[in-house]
Amino acid sequence: MLSTELADLKAYMADNPGAVVEDVARERKVTPRAVIEALPPSMVRMGGGEHFAAAMQDISEWGEVTLIVHTDDAIFEFTGSIPAGEVGRGYFNLMQPKGLHGHLRHERCAGIAFVERPFMGKVSAFVAFVNADGGIMFKVFVGRDETRALRADQLARFRQLADRIAPAF
Repeated sequence: MLSTELADLKAYMADNPGAVVEDVARERKVTPRAVIEALPPSMVRMGGGEHFAAAMQDISEWGEVTLIVHTDDAIFEFTGSIPAGEVGRGYFNLMQPKGLHGHLRHERCAGIAFVERPFMGKVSAFVAFVNADGGIMFKVFVGRDETRALRADQLARFRQLADRIAPAF
């Protein structure tokens, strides 16, 4: 990306921090990772993908969250607890027979972004697992309480995980 394009993207994200990452990426012909990294530094921290299993194990202890997979063709949302998992046979396997389960190609994770930003008039916080191509594998959003505020316990866990995986400089 040219420095002028990067500067334009950073300016756009500073003015529109709640823009849908995937939409901005498609419109500007950049990766979703580039869009996340263009957010103001106070809104994002990026850690290494080698922390995938540790991050997923921690998230499995948060309680009800929303996991989103956003593709060009669909947006899948799962609200519930993320099951614990383990690495085996080349995958990170979510160990649950019903509900959310499956096999994740953890070795394709090249970064883990911790994003706190405004979205649709409210503060949001999510962990984005970014693949080797700069795409987003999936996002896990901090849950909300009965008043639609971010759950304080989960936000604390989110920030603690960010401090371990993507310490601020």
